[in-house]
Amino acid sequence: MIGILFGVLVLAVSVLVAGVRMFRGPNDANRAIAADLLFFSVVGLIALFGVLAMSPPVFDLVLVATLVGFLATLSLARALTRGRR
Repeated sequence: MIGILFGVLVLAVSVLVAGVRMFRGPNDANRAIAADLLFFSVVGLIALFGVLAMSPPVFDLVLVATLVGFLATLSLARALTRGRR
């Protein structure tokens, strides 16, 4: 229980730091990385709250969100590099 609460605290700090970095980033690449970190930190928070609530449907939501987040990261990286490989 204490480990889960510590994880929530760490992820909450990560959300705050990523939010600040997203708005103050010097260029688009830094903002994209901060937005990605923010998204996955929120997904982690949802997963930990699902563990605390012992709610099985939350894990389906987390699975779908991580797949969508991964695809969004790939497409954003492709857009930032302007299609170059």
